[in-house]
Amino acid sequence: MSDESPYWERLPGWILAVGPIVVIALVAALLYLTWPFGSLDGMADAGTVEIVWMLTIIGAIAGIVPVVIGMLWFPYIRRLDSRFVHGFIALGAGVLAFIAVEMTEDMLEYAGDVEGTTTAVGIGLGIAAVAVTFGLMYVLSEWRESAASTSGKTGLQIAYLVAIALGLHSIGEGLAIGVYFVLGDATMVMLLVIGFVIHNVLEGLTCIAAMARDELPPKLRHFGLIALLAGGPVIVGGWIGSFGEDPLLALVFFAVAIGAILQAIVEMVDLVRIDAESLITLTTAATFVAGFFLMFLLEDVIVEGWIVPG
Repeated sequence: MSDESPYWERLPGWILAVGPIVVIALVAALLYLTWPFGSLDGMADAGTVEIVWMLTIIGAIAGIVPVVIGMLWFPYIRRLDSRFVHGFIALGAGVLAFIAVEMTEDMLEYAGDVEGTTTAVGIGLGIAAVAVTFGLMYVLSEWRESAASTSGKTGLQIAYLVAIALGLHSIGEGLAIGVYFVLGDATMVMLLVIGFVIHNVLEGLTCIAAMARDELPPKLRHFGLIALLAGGPVIVGGWIGSFGEDPLLALVFFAVAIGAILQAIVEMVDLVRIDAESLITLTTAATFVAGFFLMFLLEDVIVEGWIVPG
């Protein structure tokens, strides 16, 4: 390595691999031991501006910060052989697949709560929204590729698509935070934030997996924009949740997120296919399953089972 190379290229690999884990552990412990928002008992009498401002801060901590932490693995992934990069892309696809399954369950639940319609009509509306979103994103993706001077999509382009899909999913996280915030339940808000911080670190890793295969690393501003797209919608969801939960709105949000996630998975599969001898290998299959299982562990076991029991 030359002395002019980026400083992170001169760091030992084990530091690049372990560093983000240490950071996320410190952030989670700090939040748990020194919850900075105190009691929320007075939120019922708080003004709109105060509620929006506090939910913006909480949403940034729960959404944007962990995505940025997950992106800290980028230098480490850049050092890996292409087959391992394909593995990380498959890991990200597994993460997205779990989120799609989970959000399908949520969508079906809300389909039965929409006023003025039957459950069947609600499900039909949700499926239609999924299909329309998938179709629109597919058409826009193909148009962008045909309009570009390059022969195919770059990893950075797909990273943006993944970030948009994850951002739509993140609105649901914000909804949960916003509802408990206006109820004045500080404990639930704190536990949800800690759970989402741990959960969303893996989403940051998912965003940068595709970028790692590009020959040149992206400019720093792209990391910032992708973090905002993937984690920022937690803030928007918090605002919406603070004004009440609308089943129809939630149904549409979940359906749109599912359609975007499915299109992102298709793009990630195509990205691996470009320079891989075989799409399904022991590495890609194992990491896909690992991504799905890790999300199950973080979401259904840790967040819902341990952090937020009952």
